[in-house]
Amino acid sequence: MTRQSASANETTAAGLPLVCELRPAPDVEETFLRLAARRHCLFLDSALRDPVLGRYSFLAAEPFDFLRLPVDGAPAFAELAARLAQFKSETIAELPPFQGGAAGLFSYDLARQLERVPAPRFDEFGVPAMAVGLYDVLIAFDHAQDRAWIISQGFPETEPYARRQRAAERLREVQSWLSNGAPASARPARPAFDRLSADLLPAEELAPQFAVPTRPDLTSTFAEPEYLDVIRRAIEYIRAGDVFQVNLAQRLLYPAIDDAVSLYLRLRRRNAATFAGYFDLGDFQIASASPERFLQSRGRDVETRPIKGTRRRLASPVADLFVGDELRASAKDRAENVMIVDLLRNDLSRVCTPESVCVPALCKVEAYEFVQHLVSVVRGKLRPEFGALDLLQAAFPGGSISGAPKVRATEIIAELEPTARGAYCGALGYVGFEGTCDTNILIRTITAGRGWWQAPVGGGIVAASTPEAEYAETWHKAEGLLRALQP
Repeated sequence: MTRQSASANETTAAGLPLVCELRPAPDVEETFLRLAARRHCLFLDSALRDPVLGRYSFLAAEPFDFLRLPVDGAPAFAELAARLAQFKSETIAELPPFQGGAAGLFSYDLARQLERVPAPRFDEFGVPAMAVGLYDVLIAFDHAQDRAWIISQGFPETEPYARRQRAAERLREVQSWLSNGAPASARPARPAFDRLSADLLPAEELAPQFAVPTRPDLTSTFAEPEYLDVIRRAIEYIRAGDVFQVNLAQRLLYPAIDDAVSLYLRLRRRNAATFAGYFDLGDFQIASASPERFLQSRGRDVETRPIKGTRRRLASPVADLFVGDELRASAKDRAENVMIVDLLRNDLSRVCTPESVCVPALCKVEAYEFVQHLVSVVRGKLRPEFGALDLLQAAFPGGSISGAPKVRATEIIAELEPTARGAYCGALGYVGFEGTCDTNILIRTITAGRGWWQAPVGGGIVAASTPEAEYAETWHKAEGLLRALQP
């Protein structure tokens, strides 16, 4: 990788963080490959370029601290807040917004620490509730300017001289990674797997699996008749007044055939998304092609972008336009979206000034590789006493992937879905040392671990839902994931 390193002179008044621009900006995928084998590699990847939503990407590895917390352990948000409180840093305004901090996975099952939600019947994989690294050095890309920088904070040192020395050492370390990192060909194509099976767990701890007739080796937690029946039961709850909407999913399971890095590269090439990402927890890896932002905060400004309403893309451009028009005009899909917008307005109002919460965009059609979605935007301004972690806790899990009212919807999900969701419908993202945050909703996501690839897919159920159409929608959403399974 050819580069010309600039001196680290773009720093704050205190001289930190240290910054080195990479000239010319390296290829983001090649850079990922040079860091992928390092401990807890994190890739927050705007794989689908967009001047606003897909402008920045971030790569980091070898965090100086790592939190891995189970659902039944210490309160995860409080523990993370205590760790972050030890480190404060200024931000360089001209650089990409993430310049070091806590980053990683907030799993869906973290909701059980926030509300009294029943445990799922099966949790064969045991994905942690939270797995977050504290990253003091990273590579930040600005795709709009075609520029990239190494940003080094020098933590966990806090004494100024020692911190500056560590920042310089870590910056040089990342430079050496880029010069000497292992290329893709150095990774094994067919690693050995300790595959979860009936030999490793008692039969009563394994969720039943049903073959998918059209895909050899692919199984689901539901056969089609069972999934249709679960949707009918959800509709009964809605008509009984328990909820207005509930999100249900089937978990697809596929035996892993190569390493998670190769899997993610196929996913980003075949199903690029604005809020994509890869994260190595150690025993699990997250490969996501998410199109949905969960929460972003910049200063006091907060934004969430819920997705509700889906149609499959069509090959004919004219027919595809008609599909978008039909989605835009659908009373059912608009109702789904508006319900979640109202829920998120309520969530943001818990930590934002009430008069600031607004909806600048409602039910816009956005097109992606395999589907079109209705997307809305909800914004607010944080109250002075609250920060990014308060915002995440107030709105977790995302309303678009749980339902409304949220607590009752999560209870119904725990009853009707047989397995823990793990990473699926949680969030992947960062909380910076200076208090900014940006996270996605982990949809269109594969969790690799214990010899398997998990790929749950689902959708929002309302009173007007047709079970057959909802089942078909899960397969439309799965198309990009399924295309990534095979080399």
